[in-house]
Amino acid sequence: MILAFDTYYFDEKAKTVCLEFSEWNEDKNFKVYTEIIDNVEEYIPGEFYKRELPCILSLLNQIDLAIIDVIVVDGFVYLNDEGKYGLGGYLYEKLNKQIPIIGVAKTNFASIEKNKKALFRGDSKKPLYITSIGIDLEEAFNKVESMHGEFRFPTLLKELDRLTKEV
Repeated sequence: MILAFDTYYFDEKAKTVCLEFSEWNEDKNFKVYTEIIDNVEEYIPGEFYKRELPCILSLLNQIDLAIIDVIVVDGFVYLNDEGKYGLGGYLYEKLNKQIPIIGVAKTNFASIEKNKKALFRGDSKKPLYITSIGIDLEEAFNKVESMHGEFRFPTLLKELDRLTKEV
């Protein structure tokens, strides 16, 4: 199984949504997990993981991790080419390096060059930025590239974003 996570912040709360699906090119068959947490950490530039990681870990308590092959997060696995962790790297560590993590970011992070790949989908001139840990970057890139949808955002990641912002 594949999990994809996103979190939306509002009124000192965080709404985290996870989609569970079995095929990378899936567009309809998925399970939704959701949770709202109060009193989330403030955003600190360069330390986004401190805000979002507790939300993801809390929601993961509802899921049988033994059946999970990979997790997709909205963000970066690494923040620089020296291996400084971003959200995905910290999640990988918290899961005892047992589940590969793929980061799919919408905006570029200038400090990282070699540990990311720009993915252009559809007719978009703006790429998604792919990073990974526990899985080869090229393989991670190919998996995200194969996701259903003809536009920049794969269908399920777009649906995840929509569900997250739905209050």
